[in-house]
Amino acid sequence: MLSLGILLASAGSASSPSGINAQTAPIRVPFRTADSAIIVDAKVNGRPVALMFDSGFSGHIKLGEHVNVGPASGTMTLRDFVGQFQAKTVKLNLLELGAEKLSPPDGEIVQMGGDYTESYGMRCDGILGLAPFTQGPMEINFERKEFVFYPKSFDIRTKTPDNKKTFLVKMLPAGNDSIELRVETGNGERMNLALDTGNAFYATTHKDVLERIKLWQPGTTPSFQRFSFVASGPVASWDIMMKDLTIFGVPVEQSVWNIIDLPSSSAESDGTVGYGFLKNFNVIVDIPRRHVWLENFSGKTADEQEGDVGMMSYYDRNAKRIVIWNVIPNSPAERMGVKRGDQVIGINGRDVSTLGWRQINDLLRGEPGSEVLVDLSRGGSLQRLTFKRELLVNQTL
Repeated sequence: MLSLGILLASAGSASSPSGINAQTAPIRVPFRTADSAIIVDAKVNGRPVALMFDSGFSGHIKLGEHVNVGPASGTMTLRDFVGQFQAKTVKLNLLELGAEKLSPPDGEIVQMGGDYTESYGMRCDGILGLAPFTQGPMEINFERKEFVFYPKSFDIRTKTPDNKKTFLVKMLPAGNDSIELRVETGNGERMNLALDTGNAFYATTHKDVLERIKLWQPGTTPSFQRFSFVASGPVASWDIMMKDLTIFGVPVEQSVWNIIDLPSSSAESDGTVGYGFLKNFNVIVDIPRRHVWLENFSGKTADEQEGDVGMMSYYDRNAKRIVIWNVIPNSPAERMGVKRGDQVIGINGRDVSTLGWRQINDLLRGEPGSEVLVDLSRGGSLQRLTFKRELLVNQTL
């Protein structure tokens, strides 16, 4: 799980879509779950598409350039965790999600490259952002795999949480284009983090934030450095075990976070809480009333810790092979002599030539101490290596 989801658009807040005030009953729209992502069928300017819902993207729609939804109308500046860049835009006339039809007068479609289908292992043409849903309450129901769009009269502030399974939290007065909420450490320090379904990790913050909240010693070099992908490109990152947190009002004993080495591109936010946390909850977001309701249906707040072998791959279209592009220092892969450019042929006897890189990375992970058999090719010579998975995670102060 390498991708990070937050992507902010330098545009005004969404205007009220036509028809939302007339809604009298909830509208339910099913979605699918890919590898750490929500995929929903939609129509954009009349074109059927499959979109990954990313609440960390403040805009309306981001589509691959293979989808023709009209002529370019301008450009937009986008910002991710570490930088900003420009992309062309197309006017959004109509967004259809089942019976939910939205016609935001200021809606724009960002078009830029990206093979979303390869990334998520199922058809995906682009990203559905937060902007279409800022005018009323909406639910992301992971338990039933559906969105629920409520009438504006539905007020989650009337619900009473038990603070064991259900939680009601107030959004912070920061981040006009994101759902910013509080995270507190056991030592009383605070972070402002966005609710981000597009972040495949459990949560993501920055090294300078860890230093500020006294969980990392300045000047210390982390172990097991790797790379994560944001919209502007790969960034150096590493994982850390976080203990005794309160995340959006929910007590969490321990969880593994992804840490970006670079400082944040925003002074308002310290990062995002991602899919790894959110998938355990049914989440109702009411942006106009600035509140979020969380219902813990899974009985968990984090997954069991996973071991890894420490090599990252991609699909090389020219070679038509899965190629290793990064070997994590001090990992089992480095100790076994795996090199950048080695090709992955099989994992545990399974041919991986038709799998995406997310699926391959998932096959390489497992219970710490368990073994995985990997067939590699280097210069036409086959190597069959058995790796013992390890927990490649740093510890806080």
